[in-house]
Amino acid sequence: MNERSRHEHAAPHAGAEAPGREHTALRVNGARLWDSLERMARIGATQKGGVCRLALTELDREGRDLFVQWAREAGCTIRVDQMGNVFARRGRNPDAAPVLTGSHADTQPTGGRYDGIYGVLGGLEVIRTLNDAGVRTEHPVEAVIWTNEEGSRFARDDLVGRLCGRVPARIRALAHRRHGYDDRRGARADRLRGRRAGRRHAVHAAYELHIEQGAILERSGKTIGVVTAGQGQRWYEIELVGVDAHAGTTPMDLRRDALAGGAHDYVRRGAGAPIRAAWARHGRHDRGEAQLAQHVPGRCFFTVEFRHPDAGVLAELDRNCALSWPRGAGGAARAHDRADLRLCAGAVRASMHRPVGAAVMLDLPHDDIVSGAGHDACYLACRAHGHDFRAVRRRVESQRGRAITPEWAEAGANVLLQVMLESALMGGRESMGGG
Repeated sequence: MNERSRHEHAAPHAGAEAPGREHTALRVNGARLWDSLERMARIGATQKGGVCRLALTELDREGRDLFVQWAREAGCTIRVDQMGNVFARRGRNPDAAPVLTGSHADTQPTGGRYDGIYGVLGGLEVIRTLNDAGVRTEHPVEAVIWTNEEGSRFARDDLVGRLCGRVPARIRALAHRRHGYDDRRGARADRLRGRRAGRRHAVHAAYELHIEQGAILERSGKTIGVVTAGQGQRWYEIELVGVDAHAGTTPMDLRRDALAGGAHDYVRRGAGAPIRAAWARHGRHDRGEAQLAQHVPGRCFFTVEFRHPDAGVLAELDRNCALSWPRGAGGAARAHDRADLRLCAGAVRASMHRPVGAAVMLDLPHDDIVSGAGHDACYLACRAHGHDFRAVRRRVESQRGRAITPEWAEAGANVLLQVMLESALMGGRESMGGG
């Protein structure tokens, strides 16, 4: 991000106020939204049709700069905090709590074209649409890019939690890197950091627009998912310790094979998860330093993750995490991280079913869903009056399979427009104080 975009930059605000109920007929410009998505997808485009735009890299900077350019053209004030979070605000009242929406612009190494960025550019399209219609709102409207949501380059993937006072304020605190990435570009992270500290501040309401990353809506033929909660999650780091040995000279009954113990645990947990209606996953495997075909590994490190929408079941999984280690391998497990079940605030969820939201919703097949993935909105639930986001169903394609159609993108953005506009037109009775 260039030097100018590090600072607050005020641009003239467009438009005069429109009559009260006319906003129910507003619709986003679907072609403009799709064009923005396609132009952004060129930054970091891969040969398989996806995007690789890792957090705080030059490609991430290019994407952020393009967003800032578009936001300024839409008359927004730009603020970048010390975590690199980018806030594009539409509205004249600096003291009013904003109605906020956004997501992330960074991707996984093999990321999809619309994961995260759809929520960012959907928020920008809401702002553009309000400008086109000359609507003036009681509360400012903000479109946000949250830093490092994916966690692919840096260890923490919940930096939006900084608004909750959970994460240190400076990007240098992210020194602990994921394995496998060149650290020489790490110093460039400071170029994306603003001068204003990340701080807790008032938020009137927060929404996140996101594609669906599973197939639940698609399987049921629904276009829109109304998220009622985010699943609770538990992560564990597990190390099994056996004895290094030569595979050609050590009989099977004398081996203490740590990798075999890890494989046994993988099968056991995979078979048990459906019975419990829980989601279980093994990730990040490392079988020690001697990565040789003829070597019996004496160490195996891996991670285990549980997810469930019922806090009681999750607590039971937590209690039972002590593993019955396979014979011949000792080990230890420690809790690595956790995310508690996040419920959407009733007032925000209700906005989906009020007459204003119904103007869009009644013509779109929709259903309530629980988010299986961790999203920025889940962490915002501890600060904003509530959170909610629309999951537009997707079709399976190459490169992570995270693809949508122009029609689905437009449908989700229209729902976002209506619920955000209703929240922004209301007075202060929903507003939450800042910290």
